[in-house]
Amino acid sequence: MKHKTALIIGITGQDGYYLAHLLKQKNYAVHGLCRRVSTDNNTIRLHTLLNDGGITLHPGDLLEPIALVRLLHTLQPDEIYNLGAQSHVGISFENPSLTAQIDALGTLHVLEAIRTADLLKKTRFYQAGSSEMFGNPQTTTQNEETPFSPVSPYGAAKVYAHHITTTYRQAYGLFACNGILFNHESPWRGENFVTRKITIGAARIASGQQDVLLLGNLDALRDWGHARDYVHAMWAMLQQAEPDDYVIATGRTATVRDFATLAFRYAGMDLEWEGGGANEIGRERKTGTVRVKVDPALLRPTDVHTLCGNSQKAQQKLGWNPHQTSLDDLVHEMLEADMKRIREAA
Repeated sequence: MKHKTALIIGITGQDGYYLAHLLKQKNYAVHGLCRRVSTDNNTIRLHTLLNDGGITLHPGDLLEPIALVRLLHTLQPDEIYNLGAQSHVGISFENPSLTAQIDALGTLHVLEAIRTADLLKKTRFYQAGSSEMFGNPQTTTQNEETPFSPVSPYGAAKVYAHHITTTYRQAYGLFACNGILFNHESPWRGENFVTRKITIGAARIASGQQDVLLLGNLDALRDWGHARDYVHAMWAMLQQAEPDDYVIATGRTATVRDFATLAFRYAGMDLEWEGGGANEIGRERKTGTVRVKVDPALLRPTDVHTLCGNSQKAQQKLGWNPHQTSLDDLVHEMLEADMKRIREAA
């Protein structure tokens, strides 16, 4: 039986790590596109997988369309997973043009490369969408029919990527799927994302390396799952008889405050919260020491208050289980991983 070939664009990210591991288990020949500016820090997630063999990295960039065509022509991949993006919402306000180029036009470049390399009938394509495309929706939960109304440059760029993927599916018959993934985290989440910022901060405070953690909007409600579970849905989308779009989410929400409370509890500190808005603080109940403060500089020009996904379609058609990892287990795993990193670095 011929093994499938998969190309993961953005393989050095959290999702790329888990997806590469999954595809290796399924005996794929796994190739990864990583930017030439990537350093050892960017590829550290892949060291174990690379040492085991079965993964080939290719330097490249979503902003180099001709190079993409050459790579696809050479690899002739059965599946392409486009995970490459500038995916930090806050940074997208600081660098909106770059975000648009990578997240919107970068997706177009991959689609055009598939068409130009004459792979429309061979290759199946996955586009990584985001719950940020919904903005501040009017509905309590969001599904595949919920209108997009982004409130950030990141969300707007992802909406374009979603629609251009649908266009190539309709116009050229490409097997192309959009995954509208809600927040998914892991110990491999980037340190500039709020969940890792919280677990690193709690771990450093517990070890005496830091005194207080500064956060932004504590009231933001998010639907948080584990990236390890979500990549199974990505793969399953490309195994279906027909291409389609799917919301991937747990259907449960928690605030940033809730996430911090759990992380500090697992680090041995119970927090009690006082005040509100920019003056809110999280105080360690046992000692009375302030451990969390709100930094107004971390608040965004516009922010999404509540996101909660309805993944019923994915559950029914893909057989995906939204509750493989509880929020408590997710936070505990992330906190323990950061505690271990701190011990090993000491």
